[in-house]
Amino acid sequence: MKKRLYVAATNQHVGKTTCTLGLVEAFRKSGIRVGYCKPVGQEAIDLENLQVDKDAVLFSTMMHFNLVARVHSPVILGPGATQAFLEDPSNFPFSKNIQTAASILEKEYEMVIYEGTGHPGVGSVVGLSNAEVAHLLGAPVILVVEGGIGYTIDRLYLCLSPFQQKGVPIAGVIINKVRPDKIEKVRHFVGKKLDEWGIPLLGILPYEKTLLYPLLDTIKQAINGRVLFNPDGLNNTVENVVAASLLGNHNFEEHRGVLLVVSKNRLNDSLMGIRRLSKEKGIESSPLAGIIITGDGKLVLNLDDLAHEDYINDNNIPVMATPLDTYGTAVKISHMEVKINVQTLGKAKRAIELIGDNVDLTKIKWAG
Repeated sequence: MKKRLYVAATNQHVGKTTCTLGLVEAFRKSGIRVGYCKPVGQEAIDLENLQVDKDAVLFSTMMHFNLVARVHSPVILGPGATQAFLEDPSNFPFSKNIQTAASILEKEYEMVIYEGTGHPGVGSVVGLSNAEVAHLLGAPVILVVEGGIGYTIDRLYLCLSPFQQKGVPIAGVIINKVRPDKIEKVRHFVGKKLDEWGIPLLGILPYEKTLLYPLLDTIKQAINGRVLFNPDGLNNTVENVVAASLLGNHNFEEHRGVLLVVSKNRLNDSLMGIRRLSKEKGIESSPLAGIIITGDGKLVLNLDDLAHEDYINDNNIPVMATPLDTYGTAVKISHMEVKINVQTLGKAKRAIELIGDNVDLTKIKWAG
């Protein structure tokens, strides 16, 4: 009998894609031929005149398979899709499309792992909530939840209900983003509750801050930025964000990957201070991952009086401008959600390691 799993999450941004990547690779390392499918996608990109979910693109890159939209990303709920469905559901054979994709994959692979979308209720407007899709596929569910004790148990209680109502077996729970010093306490108390419910705790993943570092390109989109210098550095990773007014309090010896947020009027003085401090501390390479020039409502288009162009270009530091002020820029960056994608394959590899080190596949409770 073919094995299948459906990976769902209690809500968005808790690490569903991270866990799916790791599970796929862990089963592959055990010698099982594993296929992947994102039955219902919301965030699509165009690929050869077809729309596919961005997570399917990531998995095709990591797993080295040829991406076929109708197989690996059979349903896309793009803008306007739900309204069109509600107007006339007969025009949208979503369930049939998913079943066809599953049939193709399950003929080719020994196991297929299906990745869910958002929280358990996402997709219910078209009859494709995570619980409904898992039931349609006959796939037991691994549920991913963010770490804690009371909050975690409450979220699990709420989110298990839709699957249980549909009679979908729960294969296990993975708890993500737990502080290392809290892991054993979480394991004891949440594990105790899961034992009462008859659900295995498959593993606990420690909080890994490097997975939350954004790329400059992601920040550029969030702040409506325009690149003025060195666009080829937009894949730099940002580890710290520092406003020019706080430069004196920053330890550049310990912190690299710094994004400097500064007004045009303070740019030269700030760069002079960084250069002087670097020289005093013997820091050879620039600590800056990038520079954002704020505009107080106006977009800076040129830097005629830039006194440190040599430093910026010698260190290939991307410089971008935003019409936002410093506060608005900081708010936008703080509200960003960082996702693993094809631009961050290093993070994907680390995610795989975390699952391999912390999840016990033998505890999975298979249906039947």
